[in-house]
Amino acid sequence: MKVLITEDEPILAEELEVVVKELGHQVVGVASTLGSALRLADESVCDLALVDVYLRDGTTGTDLARQLAKDRRATVIFTTSNPNDLPQDLASACGVLTKPISEQSVKSAIRFIEACLISGRATQPKPHALRLSPVFAERWDVS
Repeated sequence: MKVLITEDEPILAEELEVVVKELGHQVVGVASTLGSALRLADESVCDLALVDVYLRDGTTGTDLARQLAKDRRATVIFTTSNPNDLPQDLASACGVLTKPISEQSVKSAIRFIEACLISGRATQPKPHALRLSPVFAERWDVS
């Protein structure tokens, strides 16, 4: 998969990039603002985006998630310390990983999402650390 990482903390962004590459996926870019993330998404199609809610330019992660999901048909996973700040529909994201996040939780979530995207349904148990949106849980038949 081609993965876009949006994170304003450089160390966490670098850790996410390493994890994505260890899984054999391509990182299309790392962005810390809404504008830079949208530019990267325009330059290269992304299948998956790891999106922090609070980016360098404010609470723009939800706007980014909606645009990536709607206009670019990317699957979005939020990575945030503030999951309660997300709208009920998770801004069109498929799920949320609550910070602090471990390498294993990120890997498990990406593997799960990848399997769901390939088969159109959950073929393995949902990782404990990943909270799915009701829409995606129903779409992928996750009980």
